[in-house]
Amino acid sequence: MSESLRASPCAPLFSLRTISHVFPNGNAALSNITLDIQEGECLFITGSNGSGKTLLMRIACGLFEPSSGEVFFRGTPLDKARDLRSSVGMVFQDADSQIVGETVAEDVAFGPKNLRLPKGEVEERVRAALSAMGLTGKRDYPPRRLSGGEKRRLAVAGILAMGCSAIIMDEPFANLDCQGVVQTLESIKRMKSEGKTLVILTHELEKALAYADRLVVLDKGEIRDQGRPDETLGRLVPSYGVRDPRKSYTCAADCTWLD
Repeated sequence: MSESLRASPCAPLFSLRTISHVFPNGNAALSNITLDIQEGECLFITGSNGSGKTLLMRIACGLFEPSSGEVFFRGTPLDKARDLRSSVGMVFQDADSQIVGETVAEDVAFGPKNLRLPKGEVEERVRAALSAMGLTGKRDYPPRRLSGGEKRRLAVAGILAMGCSAIIMDEPFANLDCQGVVQTLESIKRMKSEGKTLVILTHELEKALAYADRLVVLDKGEIRDQGRPDETLGRLVPSYGVRDPRKSYTCAADCTWLD
C-alpha cells in the first residue's frame, strides 16, 4: 500500500489488501482478497454458506485477525484507526447476541454510555435512533418481547446511537417472516437514502438487490467477480452456488420485497 493512499483524504472507507486466513486445522477460509469499500456505497457481498462473507467483514472491523494481509480504514492501518468504533457497526445474523439492555431504550443507550458521552447527549441519541428505526413506541419494552425484525432494527438503532455512518449487516433476512423482512428492508432503504455506507452480506438477493450499488461474489474464500449487479449476475457461474434472482424479476432494480 502506497503512502499516498494511506494519507489521502479520499481514501476508501475500507481497503483490504491480500487478505488470507487459514484455520488451525489447515482449512483455507480466505485467499488473497483485495477489496475497497467506498464511503456512501451500498455494497452487497453474496456467496453460499461457508464462502467467507462473515469472516471477511469481521476482519475488516478488527474483530478477527487474518493470517496475512492488511486492512486500512480511511487510509490508516486498522490498528491505528482511532475512529473505527464510532464510525462502523456490525449487525450480526443472531441479533439476540447483541442485546444487553433490560429495555429497548437501555440497550440503545449502552454504546453511547460506553463512549462516556454526557447524559443529555446519550438521551438525545437514543431518542433519535429509536425514531429512525420506528421503535419509539417500544422504548420501555423488554427486548425479548420484540419480533425478529424489530430486534434487527434495535441492533441498528444501537449502532446509529453511537454515531456510526457505516453499517455492516450479516444475513439480515435470516429467520424473519415476511413482515420482518419488510421492516428490515425499510431500514436499509432509509439508511441508503441518508447516504450511509451499507455492506449487506446475503445469499437472499431477491429480497433487496434493488438497493445495491455494487455486487461482490465470494466463493470458497475468493472473490470471483464484482461490479454492477446486472452485469455481475450475467457472468454467474453455477458452481458459485449463487441464485440469479432475475429469474423471478425483470432486472436487479426490481429485486425487492417492498412495494
